[in-house]
Amino acid sequence: MSLVLKSSAEIDIMQQANRIIWDVLEEVERKLEPGMTTMDVDRMAEDMIRSAGAKAAFKGYPHPGDGSPFPGTVCVSLNDEIVHGVPSEKTVLSEGDILSVDCGVVYKGYYGDSARTFPVGDISEESRRLLDVTRESLKKGIAQAKVGNRVSDIGHAVQTHVEGHGFSVVREFVGHGIGARLHEDPQVPNFGAPGRRERLQAGMVLAIEPMVNAGGPDVLLSASDGWTARTRDGSRSAHFEMCVAVTEDGPRILGQLSGSNGG
Repeated sequence: MSLVLKSSAEIDIMQQANRIIWDVLEEVERKLEPGMTTMDVDRMAEDMIRSAGAKAAFKGYPHPGDGSPFPGTVCVSLNDEIVHGVPSEKTVLSEGDILSVDCGVVYKGYYGDSARTFPVGDISEESRRLLDVTRESLKKGIAQAKVGNRVSDIGHAVQTHVEGHGFSVVREFVGHGIGARLHEDPQVPNFGAPGRRERLQAGMVLAIEPMVNAGGPDVLLSASDGWTARTRDGSRSAHFEMCVAVTEDGPRILGQLSGSNGG
């Protein structure tokens, strides 16, 4: 395992990369409504990324199994879909749906990666609670991204919060280091005992990304597109992600506006 520490100048570039994503997700939140397709969301994101002088990180990304390229600019995962949903003209959003939008960019040679799950119109109280708990679990994980802590302290904080509210944490997919490559060491699971794995050092940048199911944690991979992962029991799933720099002054959330609550 090779941990890559970033300089303050590199982290500043990653701040800019993640700010582009922040703006994309803010625009999606403003415009998302019943009747849109997931391809509409994809086009919106692609236009904004290009206008910002960045490149979509996910488009063409090779499948870990057969190497086939991911066809979309963003991953759009609907209701019981957990991650890696493929944009489609055929997938029309309805009132009460929840939609996870995961966006990655490359800017000046560095990656940004962030996700949020949005309500489509009015959603049920259970779905609202799922979104709230997942968002809160991300904040709990981020709070552990401090010099001297261990990687597993992040996942432990996420898991404790999620399971304390009666939901389950997905285990097949994890967060990761990020920088000049989209996926770097270390892997950052959303579960586990505290005080284990790599010690956090200033200059590490982590993509922390809880994926939380309303039902059980088990995952089923779509046979139709080979990308989309959904809950095995058909329960809904939420996904929130942010890139966080470990600094001597504490965790620095990359991309967000000063004073924002992180979506």
